[in-house]
Amino acid sequence: MPRSNSKTIHAEEHVLELPDYLRPGLKLVFIGLNPGLYSAQVGKYFARKTNRFWPALSASHLVGQDVKAGDEKFLLEKGIGFTDVVERASSQIDELAKDEIAAGAKTLRLKIEQFSPSVVCFIGLTGFRWVFGVPNKIRIAPGPRAERIGSTRIYVLPSTSPANAHYLLDQTIAEFRRFKSWLASINITF
Repeated sequence: MPRSNSKTIHAEEHVLELPDYLRPGLKLVFIGLNPGLYSAQVGKYFARKTNRFWPALSASHLVGQDVKAGDEKFLLEKGIGFTDVVERASSQIDELAKDEIAAGAKTLRLKIEQFSPSVVCFIGLTGFRWVFGVPNKIRIAPGPRAERIGSTRIYVLPSTSPANAHYLLDQTIAEFRRFKSWLASINITF
């Protein structure tokens, strides 16, 4: 879990965020930790060219075509949404305060209960840990989870950040393909 940050965000400071892409009736919502500064500045999820999210999603053929940062509205029409645990953008997750993470986790749960997508997919194990209070000492593997938020099923994928040295692009693509197969096994296709 990130360390507490003593910095205070003052109301007059400009706080960068990304918009949620949520609506009732979604099949899937991808959940990030919080937006990176660059992503918030350009208004696109996982926007850095070095992030493996879009290449892995495209290579998995989950949506049947190549997609890129900026295709969020297109994907929303196909039944795929986007949000983050913490809305405020930062350059590193250790810049987030513990109370900010706790508030973000609570707000995320409320959003998921409100919109009730069929599945949410955490991009990174850390976001799942934040929302479900799972300590770092407990091992979590990518894949489907028994936990739910309301009736919404939960899946966890590895972080697509280039800082995640545990998963190279090929391994990340393999996990996205496994996710696609799991979705098909519960009759969710795009």
